[in-house]
Amino acid sequence: MLLYDTHTAPTPRRVRIFLAEKGIEIPMQQVDLPSGDNLSAEMRAKNPIGKVPILELDDGTCISESDAICTYFETLHPEPPLMGTTAIEKAQIHMWARQVEFGLFMQVGMCFQHTTGHFKDRMTPVPEYGKEAGINAKKFMSVLNRQLAKSEFIAGDQFTLPDIIALCAIDFARVVKIRIDEKHSDLQRWYNAVSTRPSASA
Repeated sequence: MLLYDTHTAPTPRRVRIFLAEKGIEIPMQQVDLPSGDNLSAEMRAKNPIGKVPILELDDGTCISESDAICTYFETLHPEPPLMGTTAIEKAQIHMWARQVEFGLFMQVGMCFQHTTGHFKDRMTPVPEYGKEAGINAKKFMSVLNRQLAKSEFIAGDQFTLPDIIALCAIDFARVVKIRIDEKHSDLQRWYNAVSTRPSASA
């Protein structure tokens, strides 16, 4: 088993934190995104869209997409549960994971890609779109602040997958100068707690 990872990218970090919370250690191989190593024929054979992370099993089967990889490990190692145990827990965690994914994580990513031009050799940046994405990310932080006024973590009283996604998004958002607003006291309380978990440094 081998995990293709990039230490500086926020999406692979989601898997590393998930594994750390589970106490799972697997070998990892670094993929250099700026140089385009992920776009090689070898890597596209493992993931046709040329993105990391990718989990390669011993039989050669490859699983891409961070949530799919996390689901694989959740099934094999259900404790501690990070995707819920009851039907309602699983539904609410999945709901919040999707909302955080689209409302925050993806918006931060689009802001980075389209305002910095970091990958202009392989895409056409649209700065106006990037700026709007940054605005959308800040708006969604207000949604999270309201939710966290009602619960310790995003999907309830336990640390779960949506918390991992949000933590990675907020940390990466600093690259494009997006910060938690002073008025978002509940979001800040949550961030202080989750960012000091041992897994956050994975």
